[in-house]
Amino acid sequence: MRGENPAPGFIADLEFLENRDLDLSVRIGGMLAFNALMVTIGTHPISASPGAPLSVDAASQPGLTIASLVGVAPLIFSSALCLRALLLGEEFDTEGLEGASTDADPTTGDAARLQRRLFAAFVHSIDAQSHLLRRAVVTSAIGGAMTLTVWVAILAEKMSG
Repeated sequence: MRGENPAPGFIADLEFLENRDLDLSVRIGGMLAFNALMVTIGTHPISASPGAPLSVDAASQPGLTIASLVGVAPLIFSSALCLRALLLGEEFDTEGLEGASTDADPTTGDAARLQRRLFAAFVHSIDAQSHLLRRAVVTSAIGGAMTLTVWVAILAEKMSG
């Protein structure tokens, strides 16, 4: 694959995939940072100073304290999905292609087979990252909704009583 100059179409396709991979990495990193912020915000009722509008007391409000922690769980799971997506690689095997001769036809030679395997690995990695990112976004939205619901419950209890 390195012995000859690759076709311009191969280079263009590879650059497209590399840009798509970089775009996904930036989005996944942004989602991971967002989750870190949301976890911090979600644990605020537990860590807030007593008397603060959103503070809960674990001894006298165990239900709200547990609910607050349960609301953070999807955000933590979403972060795990993001980390898993970031750690995906584009590994591909070259088994069966070592030491083989290059065919006269460049579309059927070892270089072409290696290029196809590289593309397949890259496309699979991008698909897997996209899938994990979609799941992370949905899970974050669920965690955010749960956290907001707990906040409403905390404020409702404080206002009523």
